Amino acid sequence: MRIASYNINGIKARLPRLLEWLEETQPDVACLQEVKSQDEGFPISEFEKIGYGAIWHGQKSFNGVAILAKGQTPTEIQRGLPDIYGNPDESDEQARYLEADVNDTAGNNFRVSTIYLPNGNPQPGPKFDYKLAWMKRLRARAAHIKSLEIPAVLAGDYNVIPHDHDIYNKAAMLDDALRQPESRAAYQRILADGWHDSIESHYPAGGIWTYWDYRSGAYQRDHGFRIDHLLLSPLAADRLEKSGVDHEHRGREKASDHAPTWIMLRD
Repeated sequence: MRIASYNINGIKARLPRLLEWLEETQPDVACLQEVKSQDEGFPISEFEKIGYGAIWHGQKSFNGVAILAKGQTPTEIQRGLPDIYGNPDESDEQARYLEADVNDTAGNNFRVSTIYLPNGNPQPGPKFDYKLAWMKRLRARAAHIKSLEIPAVLAGDYNVIPHDHDIYNKAAMLDDALRQPESRAAYQRILADGWHDSIESHYPAGGIWTYWDYRSGAYQRDHGFRIDHLLLSPLAADRLEKSGVDHEHRGREKASDHAPTWIMLRD
């Protein structure tokens, strides 16, 4: 079972690249972020033509997440991230979280969440405070999912660079919200609760990037960093076979500034 995370940076602008990637790599599940489309504008018919069902949580011009599944329509479980007590958070209007059940290749249920974690810049300030509060809510939701003792993946753009070896130059972006001690500590707390960083397990020394800025020829110079993560519950981690990044897709014409990041799980 191949599960991927892809910050598409505008589904309408990148639709040809997204369809191209789906047909070339054939993920069983694709978790999308930064869809940047209202619900009624989501191009579901284009995905159905190539055999994918989908659910989505949109927002005009900003944010937005979706889950695509090959040969099936995901069963929605949670739309929007609850508060730390598991109640709907009516104060948060940003479309950043969507959770669903899909069938794996053996026909068993598998829980999938797609996550677009707040950037948090500029920091310090209210945007950084929102980021850290959102991460507390995510940790609470992750703890609930883990308590179900099911195979699950929390996939998405976390906007967190976990370690210095996850950036091309450890001196870069020292003041950026993506690599502040508070952001890193919040990410590590989720891992300490029993979630498994699938990319790190296969690349413990780092040096594998998922994002390259459009400016300053970052992709051509390989000035990237790792902010897209797929965290696995214990039952999913037991099935982890491979993980990687579709680096080459970042270099295509009119591509997203992120590359698709993926895992392969045994049946």
